[in-house]
Amino acid sequence: MHAMRVVIAQMQHETNTFSPVPTPWEAFGKHGAWVGREALEAVEGTRVPMAAFVDLARQERAQIVTPVAAWAYPSGPVDGDAYERICSLICDAVREGCDAVFLDLHGAMVVEGRTDDGEGTLLERIRAIAPRVPIAVSLDLHANVTERMVRNCTVIAGYKTYPHVDGYEAAELAGNILWRHLRGEIQPVMAWGNRPLLAHTLKQNTGEGAMREFVEAARAAERGGMLAATALGGFQLADIAEAGISAVVVADRDRAAAQAACDAILDAAWRRKEDFIYRGRPLEEALVEAKRLGEASGGPVLLLDHADNCMSGATQDSMHVLEAALRLGLDGIAVGPVRDAEAVARMVEAGIGNRVTLAIGGKVDMPAIGRKGEPMMLEGMVRNITDGEYTITGPQFTGTRCYMGRTAVLDTGKAQVVVTERNQEPWDRGVFESVGIRPEKQRYLLLKSRMYFRPVFLPIAKGSVLCDGVGVASSDWTQFDYRKVRRPMYPLDEWRGPLDR
Repeated sequence: MHAMRVVIAQMQHETNTFSPVPTPWEAFGKHGAWVGREALEAVEGTRVPMAAFVDLARQERAQIVTPVAAWAYPSGPVDGDAYERICSLICDAVREGCDAVFLDLHGAMVVEGRTDDGEGTLLERIRAIAPRVPIAVSLDLHANVTERMVRNCTVIAGYKTYPHVDGYEAAELAGNILWRHLRGEIQPVMAWGNRPLLAHTLKQNTGEGAMREFVEAARAAERGGMLAATALGGFQLADIAEAGISAVVVADRDRAAAQAACDAILDAAWRRKEDFIYRGRPLEEALVEAKRLGEASGGPVLLLDHADNCMSGATQDSMHVLEAALRLGLDGIAVGPVRDAEAVARMVEAGIGNRVTLAIGGKVDMPAIGRKGEPMMLEGMVRNITDGEYTITGPQFTGTRCYMGRTAVLDTGKAQVVVTERNQEPWDRGVFESVGIRPEKQRYLLLKSRMYFRPVFLPIAKGSVLCDGVGVASSDWTQFDYRKVRRPMYPLDEWRGPLDR
């Protein structure tokens, strides 16, 4: 019996359609997506979903083809040529012949001038090339799932945690179901549905509240006999028709049972729709609380500048929270990272140990929310300059190599500001430790983060405070002009309809 030939690929991008940050080919990977053998080497030994697909294929002694591993930080719509390049690499590999396809996708990709459903469009193209080849897909918990995605693949399983620490396990589940199908043990069928709810990512922590109940309903469906069940919170900063919460259930042959389970999962979320909406408070009020916590405990206290979180597509160069914190007298602050290639160049030119005065941040305008970039003038010493590379130690994305670009630290006396050339989520202590800052020794850590800080920084923190700053990742939905999303949609519209009866 010949070894099965399987195509395994990654195409990951969460698109914030309000973001001014471009997403060219170079945004994927270090200086562009990894192709061919390099794609395999990039994911081996990590805990990303594509690695799970590779591990399963190895167990089955399959011939593995990895045309591309493409992952980019959330940002604005993907450049059309970059998207075509990624899709062509995958489709060409399928066209050469294969027995199965395993795809590590996000589920919320919008492509500039091409499609609002990047994943569904890719899957449709693959289906046209190979109508009968089974396809397994892993999705991010923030996927905006579409009918086109579901119709053009065999199995979908998504993450059940946010922060995402189970991407590998989600792909492992999808992959195992497909391998069982290839062996003739099961015949997977899928049911899918959605609800008109733009759930805020700040309210999608799977460890508490309504999101925990939503995900638990999916877990209960799996315990009840479904092959896989996924509750998807969706990504509310994508202005597309099918944005919002959804669910996908996979059953063995029994589509009616899958649909009943899917509806029950969605009903669990809809009953608590108000609990998926974040209601903030004035920034100064939050910082006064943070100051009290820091002075009482010695820190570190986390200042969460969530509106400027790059993992939700923000510019990562808004200085409003730092300005307000310094104005209120907070000190002993480690800030990071702030993306400003121009400021990094100035500090590299000055050199370590020298003093500089320069404008940091505020280099990018945000027309979607009517804000111009507002740099902050800072004076201080250049404490360190590095290449900005480190490896994540876990528990999320363990083993993944990170590339912040050239990175410099400006020490103002009251704040140490980590400034990078590229976007970087503070999802590992490495964002500080790689430049010589010990996060546990700071009074305050100003993190441009929503949720990924939790597994890494919350265990060392004496408190955390959500700071409603300025940015295109804001949870204040009234700032955004939604034009494509289906209506009515909660909370954009008050909802009184059949779903509430």
